Amino acid sequence: MAGLPLDVSVAASLAPAGLQLAFTVIGNTAGLRIPAATQGGPADGLWQHTCFEAFVAADGEAAYHEFNFSPCGQWAVYRFASERVRASASLAVDPPPSTHTSVGAKELTLTALLPWPALHWPALPWPADGLCIALSAVIEETNGRLSYWALQHPRERPDFHHPAGRTLRLALPLN
Repeated sequence: MAGLPLDVSVAASLAPAGLQLAFTVIGNTAGLRIPAATQGGPADGLWQHTCFEAFVAADGEAAYHEFNFSPCGQWAVYRFASERVRASASLAVDPPPSTHTSVGAKELTLTALLPWPALHWPALPWPADGLCIALSAVIEETNGRLSYWALQHPRERPDFHHPAGRTLRLALPLN
């Protein structure tokens, strides 16, 4: 069964307060299962429904952070020591990521700001060579069908954690 005709685009940029992300889904949004807005805050299991994700590593390092953002305003932050080896449970970060979602008949947009402290690796030096980022999305249709979107799928099946998926490179500003 073919899914909805959709187009998913992503963008990342550096802002004074942190890493700015924008995820846009273009298509018939009435065919998408979009979680209802909540007060936001940390939550686990967001990838089981419509969710936008960023996997961020310091260039050349195996350790990385996973950030999940639901259109409802909930988010999650996980730290991994290496591919799929979780270093900690869901993290509370201060200040927390902030998100904004807008939904129209033909477009769903979620923007997220990851404050610099949320990108800090306590056991590693600050990433002097920049960041390696994988941006991805899990899109759920009203019939429950899930599709998996990424800048690059490094394997036949979607695997957002694979280091080869972190194809976006951003140099950090010099201090």
